[in-house]
Amino acid sequence: MPEQIKVAVVGAAGRMGREVVKLVLQDEELRLVAAVNRTHAGSDAGLLVGLPEADVAIVEDVEHALLDSRPDVMVDFTGPRFAYAHTALAIKHGVRPVIGTTGFTPEQIDELDKQCREQQIGGLIAPNFSIGVILMMRFAAQAAKYFPHLEIIEYHGDQKLDAPSGTAIKTAELIAEQRQELRQGSPEEEETLEGSRGGYYQGFRIHSVRLPGVFAQQEVIFGGFGQSLKIRQDSYERAGYMPGVKIGIQKVMEQPGLVYGFEHYID
Repeated sequence: MPEQIKVAVVGAAGRMGREVVKLVLQDEELRLVAAVNRTHAGSDAGLLVGLPEADVAIVEDVEHALLDSRPDVMVDFTGPRFAYAHTALAIKHGVRPVIGTTGFTPEQIDELDKQCREQQIGGLIAPNFSIGVILMMRFAAQAAKYFPHLEIIEYHGDQKLDAPSGTAIKTAELIAEQRQELRQGSPEEEETLEGSRGGYYQGFRIHSVRLPGVFAQQEVIFGGFGQSLKIRQDSYERAGYMPGVKIGIQKVMEQPGLVYGFEHYID
Protein backbone atom coordinates (compact mmCIF):
# COMPACT_ATOMS: atom_id res chain seq x y z
CA MET A 1 0.00 0.00 0.00
CA PRO A 2 1.42 3.45 -0.97
CA GLU A 3 2.33 5.81 1.85
CA GLN A 4 -0.65 7.82 3.03
CA ILE A 5 -0.81 11.58 2.47
CA LYS A 6 -0.88 13.34 5.84
CA VAL A 7 -3.59 16.00 5.93
CA ALA A 8 -4.39 18.89 8.28
CA VAL A 9 -7.88 20.38 8.01
CA VAL A 10 -8.34 24.05 8.97
CA GLY A 11 -11.90 25.12 9.64
CA ALA A 12 -12.63 21.52 10.57
CA ALA A 13 -15.92 22.29 12.35
CA GLY A 14 -17.34 24.34 9.49
CA ARG A 15 -19.84 22.97 6.99
CA MET A 16 -17.23 22.22 4.32
CA GLY A 17 -14.53 21.43 6.86
CA ARG A 18 -16.60 18.62 8.36
CA GLU A 19 -17.00 17.04 4.93
CA VAL A 20 -13.24 17.21 4.40
CA VAL A 21 -12.65 15.55 7.77
CA LYS A 22 -15.05 12.75 6.76
CA LEU A 23 -13.28 12.38 3.42
CA VAL A 24 -9.83 12.07 4.99
CA LEU A 25 -10.91 9.70 7.74
CA GLN A 26 -12.73 7.40 5.32
CA ASP A 27 -10.12 7.29 2.56
CA GLU A 28 -7.32 4.76 2.98
CA GLU A 29 -4.95 6.88 0.89
CA LEU A 30 -5.22 9.84 3.29
CA ARG A 31 -4.48 10.26 7.00
CA LEU A 32 -5.84 13.00 9.25
CA VAL A 33 -3.04 14.33 11.43
CA ALA A 34 -4.50 17.67 12.56
CA ALA A 35 -7.85 19.45 12.79
CA VAL A 36 -8.01 23.18 13.52
CA ASN A 37 -10.99 25.31 14.46
CA ARG A 38 -11.58 28.34 16.67
CA THR A 39 -14.43 26.49 18.40
CA HIS A 40 -14.79 22.88 19.59
CA ALA A 41 -11.17 22.80 20.81
CA GLY A 42 -10.41 19.52 22.54
CA SER A 43 -13.19 17.63 20.76
CA ASP A 44 -12.25 14.52 18.82
CA ALA A 45 -12.44 15.22 15.07
CA GLY A 46 -14.01 11.87 14.28
CA LEU A 47 -16.74 12.15 16.87
CA LEU A 48 -17.47 15.72 15.76
CA VAL A 49 -18.43 14.53 12.27
CA GLY A 50 -20.35 11.47 13.41
CA LEU A 51 -17.59 8.91 12.83
CA PRO A 52 -15.68 6.71 15.29
CA GLU A 53 -13.08 8.36 17.47
CA ALA A 54 -10.09 9.45 15.35
CA ASP A 55 -7.61 10.22 18.13
CA VAL A 56 -7.14 13.69 16.62
CA ALA A 57 -8.23 16.51 18.91
CA ILE A 58 -9.32 19.84 17.46
CA VAL A 59 -6.93 22.67 18.29
CA GLU A 60 -7.23 26.43 17.89
CA ASP A 61 -3.83 27.52 16.56
CA VAL A 62 -2.93 26.83 12.93
CA GLU A 63 0.83 27.27 13.27
CA HIS A 64 1.11 25.01 16.31
CA ALA A 65 -0.94 22.36 14.50
CA LEU A 66 1.37 22.47 11.47
CA LEU A 67 4.51 22.31 13.58
CA ASP A 68 3.24 19.52 15.82
CA SER A 69 1.72 17.26 13.16
CA ARG A 70 3.99 17.93 10.15
CA PRO A 71 1.30 17.33 7.50
CA ASP A 72 1.99 17.00 3.80
CA VAL A 73 -1.11 19.02 2.89
CA MET A 74 -3.27 21.63 4.62
CA VAL A 75 -6.89 21.89 3.44
CA ASP A 76 -8.55 25.21 4.35
CA PHE A 77 -12.18 26.22 3.82
CA THR A 78 -12.28 29.04 6.36
CA GLY A 79 -12.93 32.09 4.17
CA PRO A 80 -11.22 35.16 2.67
CA ARG A 81 -10.55 36.82 6.03
CA PHE A 82 -8.13 34.10 7.12
CA ALA A 83 -7.19 32.13 4.00
CA TYR A 84 -4.26 34.24 2.80
CA ALA A 85 -2.51 34.22 6.18
CA HIS A 86 -3.10 30.49 6.59
CA THR A 87 -1.77 29.79 3.08
CA ALA A 88 1.39 31.80 3.63
CA LEU A 89 1.90 30.09 6.99
CA ALA A 90 1.56 26.62 5.47
CA ILE A 91 4.04 27.39 2.71
CA LYS A 92 6.48 28.83 5.24
CA HIS A 93 6.51 25.46 7.01
CA GLY A 94 6.74 23.41 3.81
CA VAL A 95 3.09 22.29 3.88
CA ARG A 96 1.18 22.22 0.59
CA PRO A 97 -1.98 24.38 0.76
CA VAL A 98 -5.29 23.33 -0.77
CA ILE A 99 -7.59 26.33 -0.36
CA GLY A 100 -11.31 26.30 -1.09
CA THR A 101 -12.23 29.97 -0.94
CA THR A 102 -12.24 33.15 -3.03
CA GLY A 103 -10.96 36.62 -2.20
CA PHE A 104 -7.31 36.36 -3.26
CA THR A 105 -5.97 39.21 -5.38
CA PRO A 106 -3.84 38.45 -8.46
CA GLU A 107 -0.88 39.95 -6.61
CA GLN A 108 -1.40 37.63 -3.65
CA ILE A 109 -1.66 34.61 -5.92
CA ASP A 110 1.57 35.55 -7.69
CA GLU A 111 3.36 36.01 -4.36
CA LEU A 112 2.10 32.67 -3.00
CA ASP A 113 3.15 30.94 -6.21
CA LYS A 114 6.63 32.41 -5.81
CA GLN A 115 6.79 31.18 -2.22
CA CYS A 116 5.69 27.68 -3.26
CA ARG A 117 8.38 27.50 -5.91
CA GLU A 118 11.02 28.68 -3.47
CA GLN A 119 9.98 25.89 -1.10
CA GLN A 120 9.64 23.43 -4.02
CA ILE A 121 6.10 22.48 -3.03
CA GLY A 122 2.76 22.52 -4.81
CA GLY A 123 -0.38 24.42 -3.87
CA LEU A 124 -3.95 24.97 -5.05
CA ILE A 125 -6.53 27.73 -4.65
CA ALA A 126 -9.90 26.60 -6.01
CA PRO A 127 -13.15 28.56 -5.63
CA ASN A 128 -15.05 25.43 -6.73
CA PHE A 129 -14.08 21.76 -6.40
CA SER A 130 -17.04 20.28 -8.28
CA ILE A 131 -15.98 18.16 -11.24
CA GLY A 132 -19.46 18.62 -12.71
CA VAL A 133 -19.16 22.41 -12.48
CA ILE A 134 -15.82 22.39 -14.28
CA LEU A 135 -17.24 20.25 -17.07
CA MET A 136 -20.37 22.42 -17.30
CA MET A 137 -18.23 25.55 -17.74
CA ARG A 138 -16.01 23.84 -20.29
CA PHE A 139 -18.96 22.53 -22.33
CA ALA A 140 -20.64 25.94 -22.23
CA ALA A 141 -17.52 27.63 -23.59
CA GLN A 142 -17.38 25.12 -26.44
CA ALA A 143 -21.06 25.58 -27.25
CA ALA A 144 -20.71 29.37 -27.37
CA LYS A 145 -18.64 29.04 -30.55
CA TYR A 146 -21.77 27.77 -32.33
CA PHE A 147 -24.55 29.32 -30.22
CA PRO A 148 -23.47 32.92 -29.48
CA HIS A 149 -26.91 33.86 -28.08
CA LEU A 150 -27.13 32.72 -24.48
CA GLU A 151 -28.12 33.50 -20.90
CA ILE A 152 -26.85 32.15 -17.58
CA ILE A 153 -29.15 31.37 -14.66
CA GLU A 154 -27.62 30.39 -11.33
CA TYR A 155 -29.49 29.24 -8.22
CA HIS A 156 -28.32 29.37 -4.60
CA GLY A 157 -29.76 29.54 -1.11
CA ASP A 158 -31.10 32.83 0.18
CA GLN A 159 -28.16 33.35 2.56
CA LYS A 160 -25.55 33.55 -0.21
CA LEU A 161 -24.09 37.05 -0.10
CA ASP A 162 -22.60 37.58 -3.56
CA ALA A 163 -24.53 37.78 -6.82
CA PRO A 164 -23.82 36.58 -9.37
CA SER A 165 -21.90 33.61 -8.02
CA GLY A 166 -18.20 33.15 -8.65
CA THR A 167 -19.04 30.12 -10.79
CA ALA A 168 -21.35 32.23 -12.99
CA ILE A 169 -18.66 34.87 -13.42
CA LYS A 170 -16.05 32.25 -14.30
CA THR A 171 -18.45 30.66 -16.78
CA ALA A 172 -19.07 34.05 -18.38
CA GLU A 173 -15.33 34.70 -18.65
CA LEU A 174 -14.70 31.35 -20.35
CA ILE A 175 -17.58 31.98 -22.77
CA ALA A 176 -16.24 35.45 -23.58
CA GLU A 177 -12.92 33.88 -24.62
CA GLN A 178 -14.74 31.91 -27.33
CA ARG A 179 -17.29 34.50 -28.45
CA GLN A 180 -17.00 38.08 -29.63
CA GLU A 181 -19.13 40.57 -27.73
CA LEU A 182 -22.63 40.45 -29.14
CA ARG A 183 -25.44 42.57 -27.77
CA GLN A 184 -28.44 40.26 -27.74
CA GLY A 185 -32.15 40.94 -28.00
CA SER A 186 -34.03 43.78 -29.62
CA PRO A 187 -32.24 47.14 -29.78
CA GLU A 188 -35.57 48.65 -28.71
CA GLU A 189 -35.86 46.46 -25.62
CA GLU A 190 -36.95 48.36 -22.51
CA GLU A 191 -37.03 47.16 -18.91
CA THR A 192 -40.30 48.25 -17.35
CA LEU A 193 -39.00 46.88 -14.05
CA GLU A 194 -35.33 47.68 -13.40
CA GLY A 195 -33.13 44.58 -13.27
CA SER A 196 -35.69 42.24 -14.77
CA ARG A 197 -33.33 41.31 -17.60
CA GLY A 198 -30.49 40.42 -15.21
CA GLY A 199 -26.85 41.49 -15.12
CA TYR A 200 -25.15 42.45 -18.37
CA TYR A 201 -21.88 40.76 -19.41
CA GLN A 202 -20.35 40.96 -22.91
CA GLY A 203 -23.79 41.28 -24.49
CA PHE A 204 -25.54 38.45 -22.62
CA ARG A 205 -27.36 38.28 -19.30
CA ILE A 206 -26.71 36.57 -15.96
CA HIS A 207 -29.61 35.91 -13.59
CA SER A 208 -29.20 35.08 -9.88
CA VAL A 209 -31.93 33.19 -8.03
CA ARG A 210 -31.80 33.19 -4.20
CA LEU A 211 -34.30 30.98 -2.39
CA PRO A 212 -34.42 28.92 0.82
CA GLY A 213 -34.14 25.20 0.20
CA VAL A 214 -31.89 25.65 -2.83
CA PHE A 215 -28.29 24.44 -2.66
CA ALA A 216 -26.36 25.21 -5.89
CA GLN A 217 -27.35 24.89 -9.52
CA GLN A 218 -26.46 26.63 -12.74
CA GLU A 219 -27.67 26.40 -16.31
CA VAL A 220 -26.53 28.04 -19.49
CA ILE A 221 -29.28 28.39 -22.09
CA PHE A 222 -28.31 28.78 -25.75
CA GLY A 223 -30.75 29.85 -28.46
CA GLY A 224 -30.43 29.38 -32.21
CA PHE A 225 -32.64 29.17 -35.27
CA GLY A 226 -35.32 26.58 -34.54
CA GLN A 227 -33.53 25.07 -31.53
CA SER A 228 -32.17 25.65 -28.07
CA LEU A 229 -29.52 23.97 -25.95
CA LYS A 230 -29.35 23.84 -22.14
CA ILE A 231 -26.25 22.83 -20.19
CA ARG A 232 -27.01 22.44 -16.49
CA GLN A 233 -25.23 21.25 -13.37
CA ASP A 234 -26.94 20.56 -10.03
CA SER A 235 -25.23 20.15 -6.66
CA TYR A 236 -27.33 18.68 -3.87
CA GLU A 237 -24.90 18.47 -0.94
CA ARG A 238 -21.37 19.42 0.04
CA ALA A 239 -20.19 15.82 -0.16
CA GLY A 240 -20.35 16.21 -3.94
CA TYR A 241 -17.27 18.42 -3.80
CA MET A 242 -15.12 15.87 -2.01
CA PRO A 243 -13.91 13.84 -5.04
CA GLY A 244 -12.48 17.12 -6.34
CA VAL A 245 -10.88 17.90 -2.98
CA LYS A 246 -9.14 14.52 -3.03
CA ILE A 247 -7.83 15.17 -6.54
CA GLY A 248 -6.50 18.52 -5.31
CA ILE A 249 -4.76 16.88 -2.35
CA GLN A 250 -3.10 14.35 -4.63
CA LYS A 251 -2.11 16.83 -7.36
CA VAL A 252 -0.32 19.29 -5.07
CA MET A 253 2.04 16.45 -4.11
CA GLU A 254 3.24 16.12 -7.71
CA GLN A 255 4.90 19.38 -8.75
CA PRO A 256 5.95 22.77 -7.31
CA GLY A 257 4.06 25.99 -7.82
CA LEU A 258 0.63 27.32 -6.90
CA VAL A 259 -2.28 26.57 -9.24
CA TYR A 260 -5.31 28.86 -9.28
CA GLY A 261 -8.46 27.04 -10.38
CA PHE A 262 -9.40 23.38 -10.04
CA GLU A 263 -10.15 23.24 -13.78
CA HIS A 264 -6.41 22.93 -14.45
CA TYR A 265 -6.52 19.44 -12.91
CA ILE A 266 -9.34 18.16 -15.11
CA ASP A 267 -8.07 16.82 -18.45
